Formats: sequence, structure tokens, C-alpha cells
Amino acid sequence: MGQSPKPQPQIPVVVLAGFLGSGKTTLLNHLLHRSGGSRIGAVVNDFGAIEIDAMAVAGALGDSTVSLGNGCLCCAVDASELDVYLDRLARPETGIDVIVIEASGLAEPQELVRMVLASENRRVVYGGLVEVVDAAEFDATRARHPEIDRHLAIADLVVVNKLDRAPDAERVLGLVRGLTDGAAVVPATYGRIDPEFLFDCRPSEERVGQLSFDDLHEEEHSGPDDEAHGHAGHLHSGYDSLSFVSDRPVDPRRLMRFLDSRPEGLYRIKGYVDFGAHDPANRYSVHAVGRFLRFYPEPWEPGAERLTQLVLIGSGIDTPLLGKELEACRSDAPHTADEHGMWGVLRYVQDPEEPGPDPESGPGSDPETGPDFAPEIDPDFAPEIDPGFAPETHPGFDPDHDQAP
Repeated sequence: MGQSPKPQPQIPVVVLAGFLGSGKTTLLNHLLHRSGGSRIGAVVNDFGAIEIDAMAVAGALGDSTVSLGNGCLCCAVDASELDVYLDRLARPETGIDVIVIEASGLAEPQELVRMVLASENRRVVYGGLVEVVDAAEFDATRARHPEIDRHLAIADLVVVNKLDRAPDAERVLGLVRGLTDGAAVVPATYGRIDPEFLFDCRPSEERVGQLSFDDLHEEEHSGPDDEAHGHAGHLHSGYDSLSFVSDRPVDPRRLMRFLDSRPEGLYRIKGYVDFGAHDPANRYSVHAVGRFLRFYPEPWEPGAERLTQLVLIGSGIDTPLLGKELEACRSDAPHTADEHGMWGVLRYVQDPEEPGPDPESGPGSDPETGPDFAPEIDPDFAPEIDPGFAPETHPGFDPDHDQAP
């Protein structure tokens, strides 16, 4: 009997928002040029019948671009309609590694986030809300659009763009940081941020047989004048990262306390966790962006070394302190476990009753629905759940974080 096919990796969906003229399209073009071989699927939404932004997006992206004209995305479609576009981009044959939704300058980012979280496509996962701010026009924009304070409060990453044009850049940066709710705030010119903030800059599968867009771009700009283009390792905004590896299991309660108290500026957490005796059959893939958190149990490969491997990425984070806090999460008694230890983790595991990403693959094709995943839960355990489903109650989404002030 053949083995069930391994589930396809999930594709992060990043919402790119910001008021008119803030530099969203410039930032998207930068990501397309500097994707490190990863293929980006773009959903470009103009307000108006002539799709100027779609024309401006770099390269002929073909089936990796969906352009939505003549209307604001959050008003023109509902979650099910957005799923049609996400389904198209998330098909395995497209080879797309990350999807970026470039919203209209008049879109309501809170609604876009809810639409992504309400997606029924199990191949996609929320990748964060990136709010782009025009530093030179910030005061004027805030006067015209006071709702920008609300947008900044729910952002996971804020890019303060056009700093070279702002006469008081430090004041603007300080003001923006004061309006966020712990989001990473990075300065930029010409939309140049490090793509590693948003996604892994390598394709999920090796591509052979043709030059990538990145190869062509490198050839075009290589040479002694490369530095003039501003792309040769001189990104205006850097990031801090921490790699943590442990051959001892992690205590789930301690890890959840660490995750619940993660500091300002810590934007991404990714990797795998070994909870030892708490679930010896599975390792847990962890995906956190901003305040969004999700765990994905998957069976250990036979003979695999059982390690916890995490990467933390942020701006202005204290990496030595975070390393010490993660060290303190290691279990003092790796061979014992109590029956309630995993409750905090299981809150952030997607509902195993939902269908898998490929229903035709049969039982066991999805690590969350397969026979190896059967955590014991006290039948009397009944967490409080809003009886009326709304996207903001979706697992891993903190409704308090997305609440308008």
C-alpha cells in the first residue's frame, strides 16, 4: 500500500495596505525584484476602472497575478469571492510561495484581514497586515484621514516610507511607534524593506530549466554601478533575528507564556517544536505573525532527530534576552507529562473537524486530520466560544487586537 502524499506547504497571504500615495506598489515591486527565488502571487486592487497599479507591477507575472479593478476590494467582494482568487493562486501547479494582496488606498484593512482569516482554503494562512505610511505626508494624511490611527493599531508591521523626504523623520517614527500596538516599525525609502520580514526568500521547491525573474534582475543590475541602484545589501531597514535549537523537549505551558508575552517589534516566529512526552507522536510546526498564532501537528518522520528549531524575526528586539527566555521554556522533566499541559497549545490548532486541503487524498493525508493526531482532551473541557461565528473568533486571531479604539 502506497504512502499518502505529504500535504502541500501553506502559503502566507500578506495584506499590503496604506493610503493613496504611500508607496504600496513601489514596495510590492521591490519584493518582486528581491524575492530570492520565491514566487509571489499578487492580488492588485485599484479604485477605478483603469488598473494603473496592475500595469505598474514589475514583470509579466501571468498566472501569478489577479487584478481587481473598478472598486475597493473590501467592499467589492466577500470572503467567498476572495477565496476564488486565492484558490486560483494557491493551486500547486502555479508554484507560488507567498501571496500579497495590494489593497486600494481607500480599503479598510480590518475587513481585508477578516476576509483572509475567514478563507476556507486550507492551503493559505494569514501572513500579516503591512501598513505603509508616507513619512513626508504623515501629518497631512492623518488630518484628512484620522482613521489611520485605527489602521496602525491593528497592523502587524508598519513601513514608514519616504523618510528621505521627511524633514523630521525621527519625530514621525516616534509618533508612528506610539500609535501601534506592539507592531514592528521599520523605516524605508523607495519601499525597500528586507523581504525576510514577510516570507522566506527561497522557493518551496527547486526551480530548474529557466532563469528566474531574480536571475534576470541580477544580470541587469550587476557590475560596478550596482550600489547606485540601492539593492546590493544596502536595504534602508534591517531586521534582527534569533535562531534557537534545543535537543530537549519544550514545556508547552512555558512556551505559551513566552508566546503570550512576546515583545513589541517581534514580527515573525517560525519553526518546529518538540513537546516530548506531551505528544510523542507529533512535532508541532509553529507560525506566528504579529499577534496571529497557529500550531500544526505533524507526525515525526521515522528515525528523525527530535529537535525544537525556531527562528524569530523582528525590529529592535533584544535577541539575547529572547534566547534566555526560550532556554527557560525547556522541560525539567522531559519524560513526564500531565493530561492538561497541552491545552494552551491546542487552542491554536486548526479545527480537526474541518476538511483537509485535498479531500481526494483520503484520510491521513493531512497531519491535522490524520490518524496519528488524536490528542486526549478532557470531555468536561468547554472553552467559552462566541455562539455566533465571526472571522474575528477564528483560532489564532485575537479579537482584542483587532478592535477599533
